[in-house]
Amino acid sequence: MRGDIVSSRGVMEFHCIRLRRGDDLLLSIQQLCQEQGIQAGVVLSGVGCISEGCLRDAGGERLHHIPQPCEIVSLTGTVSSDRCHLHISLSREDLSTIGGHLMPGCIINTTGELVIGQLPGVRILVEDDPETGYDELVFDSGRS
Repeated sequence: MRGDIVSSRGVMEFHCIRLRRGDDLLLSIQQLCQEQGIQAGVVLSGVGCISEGCLRDAGGERLHHIPQPCEIVSLTGTVSSDRCHLHISLSREDLSTIGGHLMPGCIINTTGELVIGQLPGVRILVEDDPETGYDELVFDSGRS
């Protein structure tokens, strides 16, 4: 394994929020992280429905607008007051499923129910990664 490992022990805090019609899913999560001072967290559960959506594909550059209501069948990723990296799967009315990188523009239809776990003693930092060419997250425990 070539990745860095950060471990921490402690009591995980939970943040539960219900989003309402018209809320932007990603912007609401970012706002929650900033208001609660979340330095590192993970989405434990995310369900609900959207009236329209916006996803980025795996190529990392193309945005796709979804101009129809969809169920949120999966929402996963890491969050912090500095950066959120989230992937979402959506089910259309015909039950076909699409997914990608969550972007602003996923607008809650009737409800969005989120549970976010805050990781004790961990910070998510962002650093330029010359190998990928992107700003990538780095987990930091503050211990060197």
